[in-house]
Amino acid sequence: MRALLLCLIGLMTASTGLAYGQMKLSPKAAPGANEIRYFTAIDGLMDGNADVILKETRQGKTVTAATLDVCYPAAKGSDRKDRFVANLAINGQTLTGTTQSLGDKLPVTVKLVRKPTGDNFEFKGQISIGQTVTEVASSDNSDISEKEFEENQTTDDGITATPKDFTEVSPESVGVRIKLDAALDFLKGLKGQNVEVSLGSLAVTCDAMRAGEQTITLSVDPDRAAALIAKSKSLPGVVAVGWTTGVVEMERTIRFAAADWRDGDRLDRDKLAAAIANVLAGTLSAKSSTAAWSANTGKLKLTFKRPSRIFPALELTETIEVTALVAPDKPGASDRLMLWIGNPAISTADETAGAKLNLADEASGDEEGEQKADNGSVEALAKEFKGQRWDADKSAWK
Repeated sequence: MRALLLCLIGLMTASTGLAYGQMKLSPKAAPGANEIRYFTAIDGLMDGNADVILKETRQGKTVTAATLDVCYPAAKGSDRKDRFVANLAINGQTLTGTTQSLGDKLPVTVKLVRKPTGDNFEFKGQISIGQTVTEVASSDNSDISEKEFEENQTTDDGITATPKDFTEVSPESVGVRIKLDAALDFLKGLKGQNVEVSLGSLAVTCDAMRAGEQTITLSVDPDRAAALIAKSKSLPGVVAVGWTTGVVEMERTIRFAAADWRDGDRLDRDKLAAAIANVLAGTLSAKSSTAAWSANTGKLKLTFKRPSRIFPALELTETIEVTALVAPDKPGASDRLMLWIGNPAISTADETAGAKLNLADEASGDEEGEQKADNGSVEALAKEFKGQRWDADKSAWK
């Protein structure tokens, strides 16, 4: 009886172990299951200016389907992009396909030979776009998994619809993410408006072409930013809109009580400009020359003049330009203002009577030089306005 019992226990233990082993095996992919792999570069293609995604479906080491997505300059040296997406036929190591470019509608022909080289891959062949033929000879290309590819596709356009304050986004800078087919009408609608469009944001990048959306960056007077955002939300094709990064750098920003610097509900800009100019005239050892507020962006542009010390006998003049921005420290009602000033831009000219000495300034500015030229202006403004400076280590106002 004892022997029979031990035998039964042994059989039960063996069957449990077998079942456990089968459970461990079950999550594994079945033999012959499809696997998606990506190449996110083919070195040297189109002089290295092409943005390439080759998507392959594989069963084991055999490629069963492939799609080539290439985004490239529409013309040599151009910022304008064109793109084609070609489904490729597989014949052994040869990948072939035809399609049409999405922008210029040019015929595209692809013929590539794909060859494994150890852990990596080599591509050779030709890609023809219209009358232009590109030779492909690219070695040492590695692939990535579908999960890795998707993780690399996440992008942040920096748009914040409801920021708690203006410490990470700028009060004058508005970002609008919009469908590509709606962008033209949106931009036409801005004609004649008191708003500036960032030229760089007009270029449709490869990421934007693939997403079907681009982010356009606008600069607007902070007093009108909220209204512009509200209006843009209702426009066709707008996906997201809000504040984004702009000119404001927290290291060059102070925060102070607003009560003494308002005229009713609006900023007393004359009083602000006079106070800022007076402080900077002292720190820059210069005479205030002009002060003008931009109707588009609300920025204050100040100019100062002082004698140049490079060659005193020539009586040359330095002109110093400083840009400033004054705005509430957060969207909506606030009892505090923030003031940002940019680094001084200094130019030298002969402004004496009679014939002039023509000067060429070939010196390149650097951060150390800018800080030296600044001469403690931010700290002096904080003292004058009884304001706070930003503590970068604690990410808080001091």
